[in-house]
Amino acid sequence: MVTIKLTLQYDGTAYAGFQRQPNGVTIQEKLEQALRGLTGDPAFRIGAASGRTDAGVHARGQVVQFRTESRIPVDRWPYALNQRLPDDMRAVGAEVVPDDFHARYWAVSKRYRYTFEHAPFQSPMSRLYAYHWAKALDLDRMRAAAALLAGQHDFAAFRSTGGAAKTSTRTITRLDLACAAPLIYMDVAADGFLYNMVRIIAGTLLEVGSGRRTVVDVRHALDSGERTFAGRTLPAHGLCLEAVHYGDGPKRAPWQQLDAGDDD
Repeated sequence: MVTIKLTLQYDGTAYAGFQRQPNGVTIQEKLEQALRGLTGDPAFRIGAASGRTDAGVHARGQVVQFRTESRIPVDRWPYALNQRLPDDMRAVGAEVVPDDFHARYWAVSKRYRYTFEHAPFQSPMSRLYAYHWAKALDLDRMRAAAALLAGQHDFAAFRSTGGAAKTSTRTITRLDLACAAPLIYMDVAADGFLYNMVRIIAGTLLEVGSGRRTVVDVRHALDSGERTFAGRTLPAHGLCLEAVHYGDGPKRAPWQQLDAGDDD
């Protein structure tokens, strides 16, 4: 019996999120179906995933773990599994890890990217992967607001209701905006994320850049924890889980010691 760490990429357009649920097709459901066929175990289930990406969210670096008695060499798992996965999902890496490895609790940071398309008309080539904005944007103002959000803060104003996390303190180690016209990329890395946190940050920066909200509003949002001072939650299709970084053990941040986990 070995524990496998599997890295996945997927286009989330057709799915009701990662986590298995009774109504709606999910990434986990399709992955476990493929793994059952591959292992011959009709009850096979993965142990955990690095995060529960929401409906429509994409991933280049989702991580899951599972235990198996299969004799498939670890380097062959992606090849064998991809023959059974749908075209919008791919396994891109596999490695044997310690038996106590946990895809969520061993993670030291995650990185997401939110993509905007700033153009008069949305390209049909990017409509599933970028949020379209046709009006003027001030990138300098957006970057000034982003600088306020970097570091450790209480992000209560930047979460949606319904998440399971008990505390709202997180540490953002990176929050950058890069332009490759007509696309604008917002890259954010942190030790964890609250429910819809990245999409709310993206909506907040967009509203600052368009003049609908000010940098002072962002400061008020952090200081007060009031959702009304932060921007709207942007649609899921612009969001992608880019990478999950791990240490060599369960390196949990202080907030994780009391928290049941985060919701991406």
